[in-house]
Amino acid sequence: MGQMPVSQITASTETISKLNTTPSEIAIIPEPVELLRHEGYFILPSNVTIQCISTPETHQALASLQERLSTATTSYVSSASGKSETAQIKLLLNDKVNPVLGNEGYRLTVTPNHITINANKAVGLFYGVQSLLQLFPAAIESKQAVEGIEWKVPCVEITDYPRLGWRGLMFDVARHFFTKNEVKQYIDAMVRYKYNILHLHLTDDEGWRIEIKGLPKLTEVGAWSVKKVGDFGTFPAPAADEPRNYGGFYTQEDIKELVQYAKERFVNILPEIDVPGHSLAVISSYPELSCTPGAENYKVRSGERIMDWSRGAPPTALVDNTLCPANEKVYSFLDTVITQVAALFPFEYLHMGGDEAPFNFWEKNEAIKALMQKEGLKDMHQVQGYFEKRVQKIVTSKGKKFIGWDEILNGDLSSDAAVMAWRGIKYGIDASNKKHEVVMSPTEFAYLDYMQADAITEPRVYASLRLSKAYEFDPVPAGADPKYIKGGQANLWTEQVYNIRQAEYMTWPRGMAIAESVWSPTAKKNWPNFFGRVEQHFKRLEASETKYAPSVYDPIFKVSRSADRQLQIELSTEVAGLDIYYSFDNSFPDRFYPKYTEKLTPPKDATMLRVITYRDKSPIGRMMNMPIDELNKRAGRK
Repeated sequence: MGQMPVSQITASTETISKLNTTPSEIAIIPEPVELLRHEGYFILPSNVTIQCISTPETHQALASLQERLSTATTSYVSSASGKSETAQIKLLLNDKVNPVLGNEGYRLTVTPNHITINANKAVGLFYGVQSLLQLFPAAIESKQAVEGIEWKVPCVEITDYPRLGWRGLMFDVARHFFTKNEVKQYIDAMVRYKYNILHLHLTDDEGWRIEIKGLPKLTEVGAWSVKKVGDFGTFPAPAADEPRNYGGFYTQEDIKELVQYAKERFVNILPEIDVPGHSLAVISSYPELSCTPGAENYKVRSGERIMDWSRGAPPTALVDNTLCPANEKVYSFLDTVITQVAALFPFEYLHMGGDEAPFNFWEKNEAIKALMQKEGLKDMHQVQGYFEKRVQKIVTSKGKKFIGWDEILNGDLSSDAAVMAWRGIKYGIDASNKKHEVVMSPTEFAYLDYMQADAITEPRVYASLRLSKAYEFDPVPAGADPKYIKGGQANLWTEQVYNIRQAEYMTWPRGMAIAESVWSPTAKKNWPNFFGRVEQHFKRLEASETKYAPSVYDPIFKVSRSADRQLQIELSTEVAGLDIYYSFDNSFPDRFYPKYTEKLTPPKDATMLRVITYRDKSPIGRMMNMPIDELNKRAGRK
């Protein structure tokens, strides 16, 4: 696992063999454009000098390298802003632009005596540093000094630059509030894999997370719900006397601090204000923005069921969580919000949601009917289109570009509206061919809230996304107009994600697969090679105390019925080279138990199948406890 195929580097097979490059030695994610391995190693000396020009832009590249080297190793690390003959590591901005590298690319050269990173811009130096750190032993990520490690880096030449400019992660801080420091922690993790957009989902039915001056109830009322723990979406409605003290919000000063923190790490923050649906927190704060009588009794959602999805999309709302497109107060409210959000976030785009707006309350509303007659609107999609056009006009008037989820296309918006394609690749293809800028974030490859392994091991969500499937993501699919594809993004919705450790668990390693899909050349995609590198990064995540999912080692269950209606259980693995051992007798199997070789039929009275995966005589997967009842249910009890 993990050895690069010959097609993926410019060295020959003989060279690699002669140099005895171990599979674990070079494991950079995302895979660089070109990598040439030379003989030898750079050994970190006990006194290290880093030469780097002193500017605000280059500060973070230098600081992150200095911090990692000085924390984990016992070396003394200093820096020199001028030319230094003694510096062993040099971060150099090119005097003459190298057109191959572009704005974000870098060239990294490691010899036995020196390490040099060249780039056209400071961001390139920053990404070069991320790759350099990945060449050091995994312990470089430790938060304290580590003894007994030989701090060496293989001699290489790397030329690297991104495939796409928009490389995003969406973090939903509305369903559950994550503190300012937790958001910083998330940024620190994502920049190691060269992500450059953090899409913050700031508002939803469960909370409004940003201070808006002049609209105090948004955070006094809209930021707080009743704390519930368990299976989100199934909770009973809270009683009137249950305290609404679960939640929080970011002050405008907090937002400025986060924007600056991200900027220093070459990340733009894309704010999302999700309207007209997903707006129960707004309606609870300002019920006059609803179309529906009784909205003054609505409360911020605490995880109770508020939508009926049984008839598909759009859902049927059990409470009206929409802003009213026929109410002029809504547009003045949004003007106030957008004015302040636009001033706080320097990024050129502003995300205004637009997804999953239910229509059933609109359909019986007299003000909506009057609006339709006045504006010549034929159906509810056109009613939402009318709303989106007015919101886009407000966004544009603040000097920002409007972006929304792909439902906004139902309303015949002008081509200067950018689209985030989430319902499927085809929506992005269609939008690109209509000359809309597109960010690809389709559910089938990029939804990090989906289960990563069998439902018995994960918080239950309605779909699954395994690591190998996420790695298949191609943000520029056949049939799309590549000129309009800005990039790609993975989305972490947090209905079932209650804390930052679980957010990390859901993001990594699938976030590595998406990072490689948006950075690395398509020709470099290679699943066995990628997973070999991922395994090395598991050690890095452990060293940095970042949680990750080992789900990729879990077996896959497939059930069927034989001709005589016997349950048959087929087991497989996502990665090659694993053995599966099992038991039906309620004990915990190890490698001395039966090894899976063909379909299993459980003994007549067995109630539990336990399985575990091994590699080379060592357990590598989790012990999985699968009730036979659950398997019977999946196979159907005919």
